[in-house]
Amino acid sequence: MAISAELGQQLETYVNRLVASGRYHSKSEVLREGVRLLQEREMRVAALEQALARGLDDAEAGRVTPAERVLGRLEAKYAAMVDKTGE
Repeated sequence: MAISAELGQQLETYVNRLVASGRYHSKSEVLREGVRLLQEREMRVAALEQALARGLDDAEAGRVTPAERVLGRLEAKYAAMVDKTGE
């Protein structure tokens, strides 16, 4: 099924420029690429939202590590790296 979309002058000019440059062969190709990129972004956003929800669930259930312990491990790790490289 064909879709017709009003892009506005600025986006229409940009799409035309992409086609004229040879980067894309048609306006449809540009729009398909845009929709694919939107799909990818939406999937990443959904994954981040799921990770955030899991983290909040863990925090509410008490499955957390105190910040002091995490920071202590990081400080020890990076101090060892500095000692090893001599920087």
